[in-house]
Amino acid sequence: MIIMASADIRQNYNNVVEKCKESGQPVYLTKNGQGELVVMDIGSFEKKEQELRAQQAVLESIAARMAGEKDYSLEESKKIIYKMIGTKK
Repeated sequence: MIIMASADIRQNYNNVVEKCKESGQPVYLTKNGQGELVVMDIGSFEKKEQELRAQQAVLESIAARMAGEKDYSLEESKKIIYKMIGTKK
């Protein structure tokens, strides 16, 4: 975890950007010793968002299965997808 004073973003913006890109981790900015903001580079943010969407999809799938909704085998899923996109396999 990288913690920096919020003044660093005003005074040393390039240093904050460099820390974000080098580490791939969020940088926590503090003001008067208290957490105030979290910043991260776009690539890391997009990757995190993609991971969260994938986790949400898995959780929704598990919830649906637990609620008794029909589930499909891999082969059934392939047939449905190929039918939807108009490809025969």
